[in-house]
Amino acid sequence: MQFHPVGFILQIVFGSSGIVMSLFMLLYMAGCWKILEKSGLKGWWALIPGAREYQLSRCAGREPEGRVLSVVTVLQWLSEIISSTPPILRRFNVERLDLTVMFFGVIGLTLTLIIFIYFIQVYSGLCEVYQTRKRWIVLWVVAQWLPALLWGFCKKYQPSWKVADMNAELAKLDFGGSVSSIEDGLTINLKERSTMEFFQKKILLRDIHMNIPKGHMVLLLGGSGAGKTTFLNAVNGYEKADAEVTLNSRNMYKQYKQMQYDVGVVPQTEMMRGKDTVLYTMLDAAKLRLPQWVSAADRRKRVEEVMDLFGLRPVQNNLVEKLSGGQKKRLSISLEFISNPSLLILDEPDSGLDGVMARELFEQLRKIADTGRIVIVITHTPDRVIDLFDDVIVLAKDSAQTGRLVFYGSVDGAREFFDCSRMEQIVKRINSVEEGGDGLADEFVMKYAEVQNG
Repeated sequence: MQFHPVGFILQIVFGSSGIVMSLFMLLYMAGCWKILEKSGLKGWWALIPGAREYQLSRCAGREPEGRVLSVVTVLQWLSEIISSTPPILRRFNVERLDLTVMFFGVIGLTLTLIIFIYFIQVYSGLCEVYQTRKRWIVLWVVAQWLPALLWGFCKKYQPSWKVADMNAELAKLDFGGSVSSIEDGLTINLKERSTMEFFQKKILLRDIHMNIPKGHMVLLLGGSGAGKTTFLNAVNGYEKADAEVTLNSRNMYKQYKQMQYDVGVVPQTEMMRGKDTVLYTMLDAAKLRLPQWVSAADRRKRVEEVMDLFGLRPVQNNLVEKLSGGQKKRLSISLEFISNPSLLILDEPDSGLDGVMARELFEQLRKIADTGRIVIVITHTPDRVIDLFDDVIVLAKDSAQTGRLVFYGSVDGAREFFDCSRMEQIVKRINSVEEGGDGLADEFVMKYAEVQNG
């Protein structure tokens, strides 16, 4: 059974059991206050419906479930207020009010069922954290105020870990500080990328420092949610972070408008009009990506150069929708390459391509890197083309769900560091157990910090 302050106040006024229920609620909040404090959180969160459930889920190691639970709890709380409308208000519109109360009553019952299901998961997590038997779940469901009081106030019951334990341990690590900017290449000194999410500051990325020389083709690895896209958006200036990013000695953040065409970003989803021809699509992109002072003749010349480079001249008069998968990928890259960027970023360019077509595409990217450009690529099938890469960046979520740098270096160095022969095995090593991985992200974050410090 779920309790809410406003609901209890209404029951005090309009129901005989209101005082008893209110007492149970006060005991429950007191117990939750102490449980939150034992887990290193602010106890006063226990006074706020929705926030209380979310913070408890963090204590239980069930934060994703807690996000859903907090939202549904607030909705159920509101529906309870409406369905508990005092009878005196019915005089204004009896029929309409009755229907409204009935409707929100049904909604409230549905939300209560959802809350029950998610609370079972949270209670199960709390039992694991407090190292107690699963039978405690029954008591949590029947009389949640009693186990809350016992676990909160009895010294016998202590959590096996605190919410901020690993985060604090990782924060103490010395990652060697910033790296010096290089004249020819990309320098990244990212201290933090954060946002506000569910009553707290959420750190998405932290402590990422590296130099990528020009002419290097770099593989970006990481499991789902590790922050790969967030990292690339911070690098190209699309989502600014607490960072300093320089490309060939020019500051990406301070000179963003002047440098936005010096970086080419090819998204996974193709954003081209199918009814346009290849040539028209390229010319249209040239108008947008080349400076206004470039003449029409020079734009046409640049378009033809790029089409020749990517093998698109034979299909220049074909409609985009008639192109093969590989041709569409090459066209997407060509649109970004028109402005002759120094840095080219690609998000899964081989998505939907077979092995042969993917190989041809990556060989083209290798040629681009060999012209002195930096190419950074995300791909979920890296092993079939790993011989074409110079370096590997590996990001992983630590126990605080923060994206961290766990490796940057050569391909052979990555194999040795993770003791893996294949890149896909590296991802398995750092992914959480729930995601089918080995759950070793924290260990590799610490190992990389030790390597960086000699």
